[in-house]
Amino acid sequence: MELTSARVDSWSWGVRLFKTRSMATTACRAGHVKVNGDKAKAAQALHIGDEVRVRTAGFDRVLIVSRLVVKRVGASLAAECYVDHTPPPPPREEVALVPMRDRGAGRPTKRERREIDELRGHITE
Repeated sequence: MELTSARVDSWSWGVRLFKTRSMATTACRAGHVKVNGDKAKAAQALHIGDEVRVRTAGFDRVLIVSRLVVKRVGASLAAECYVDHTPPPPPREEVALVPMRDRGAGRPTKRERREIDELRGHITE
């Protein structure tokens, strides 16, 4: 029997976007899952051809639903359930590096503060 619709949280868990179904539900509640550009509730119906955007690790995954599942499936079957239109991640050079201080080093000195501001691109006059 072919499904005509499935819950967003159930589908995203079934195609292995989330480790547990409760994590998928929590992501929907937090607004990290969008269906066709709108924030999705966990129980929202999902149909073939819908665009699903899932925010994980600071980046969006853009998926087009090609097959509906409500139970968790193997990785090879999960890959057949969507078409991935996710843009490639930015090169490492473009990702801003956050200056890290050693734990317990205390407050930065005035000189260190100026160097941190210069790294971040803050202009002070």
